[in-house]
Amino acid sequence: MAAIQIDDLRRHAIARTLFRPTTLAQAVRRLGFLQADPMRAPARAQDLILMHRVRDYRAGELEQRYPRLRLEEDCVVNYGFVPRELLALLHPRQARRPWDAKTQAQAAELLAHVRAHGRAHPREVQQVFAHHGRTVGYWGGEQNASTQLLDGLHYRGQLRVLRREGGTRIYAPVDHAVQDDSPQARQARAEALLDLVLRLYAPLPLASLGYLTSLLRYGAPQLQAECRQAFKTVRERHPHLRLDGETWVWPEGENPRSARHRVEPERLRWFAPFDPLVWDRRRFEQLWGWTYKFEAYTPAAQRTMGHYALPMLWGDRMLGWANLSVQDGRLRHELGFVDSRPRTPAFRRALEQALHEMHGFLGLDPAR
Repeated sequence: MAAIQIDDLRRHAIARTLFRPTTLAQAVRRLGFLQADPMRAPARAQDLILMHRVRDYRAGELEQRYPRLRLEEDCVVNYGFVPRELLALLHPRQARRPWDAKTQAQAAELLAHVRAHGRAHPREVQQVFAHHGRTVGYWGGEQNASTQLLDGLHYRGQLRVLRREGGTRIYAPVDHAVQDDSPQARQARAEALLDLVLRLYAPLPLASLGYLTSLLRYGAPQLQAECRQAFKTVRERHPHLRLDGETWVWPEGENPRSARHRVEPERLRWFAPFDPLVWDRRRFEQLWGWTYKFEAYTPAAQRTMGHYALPMLWGDRMLGWANLSVQDGRLRHELGFVDSRPRTPAFRRALEQALHEMHGFLGLDPAR
C-alpha cells in the first residue's frame, strides 16, 4: 500500500466533514458538537457551519427550531450545541471555581424562584433579585449579578436553555441523571469525550489533539485527570502516522487514502472561523501552507485579512478569504487571495454560484 501523504490528509479532512447534507438534527448529531458565536458577519458561526451540512438551511433556523429539537446549549471545548444524549458525558459538572457562601446562598434563592415559575428570563429575574446588585463581568465591565448567577447555574447543570428570545437565553430547571462514579466509568466518559473531539476535527496533529484535551476542562472539569490519561493512550486506540516530523491521528475505521474521499473540484465555499474544517490553525497551515488569522478582536489598523475573514475553499485549495456583509439589503463581498486570483471561467462560475447560495441562506433577493 502506498504511503499516506499530506494530499491524502487534506482530502480526508475535507470529505469527512463536508458530508452529504442532511437534516438539522442529524447534522448536529453527526458533528457531535457545534460551536456557537454571537457575532453576525454576515451570519452567526453556528449558522455558517450548518449551511454546508443541512439541506436548504437558512440563517437563524437553528434558533427557531431549537425548542423542538433534542439539542442542548452547553460547553464541550467551547460553548455551543450538543445532542441531548451527550449530556451524560458532561454532567454532573463540578465547576473549577466554587462559589463562596454568599454567592451560593444567592444562587439557591434564584434557583428556587426558577423552579417555582418553570422558566426565567434574565430581565424578569433582575427585577425580582435587584438586591443582588452588580458584579464584574466575565470579559470586564459590570453586569447584573442575577444574570451571572443564571449563567453559573446553567454551567453547573441546574438550569438548561429552554429557548432564546431575540438572542437572549430563556432558562428552565433541569435535573441530570446520577452517573456511575467508579474509576472505570469516569475513564470511559473521558475517552468518549476525547473521541468526540477527534471525530469532529480529524485528521489532527497530535499536538492539536493535546490542546483540545486541555480545552475539555471547560466541558468536563471533573474529568481533567481522566482526559489527560485518555490522551496518553490515544495512539493505542486510534490509527496514526508520522509525516514530516508531525504525528497525525484519526478515528478508528477511517482510511485517509480511501477513494471515497472525494471533493467537488468546481465548488467554492466560505467557512466560519470556527468551522471544523478550519478551526485548528496548526492543521490549517500544514494542509494549505499559509496562516489564517481571526482578526475580529484585532485593532482595525492592524488587520491583514479583515474583521471576520471567512476562509475560501475551491475544490481542495484554500485560495484565500472573504469578508461578507449585508448593507441595505444587499450582499457585499471583498475577496483576498494568498496568491493571485484565478482568472478562469470555472472560478467565475463558482463564485457566482457561491454568492447565489449565500443570498438564499441569508434570505436576500439576489436581484438586488
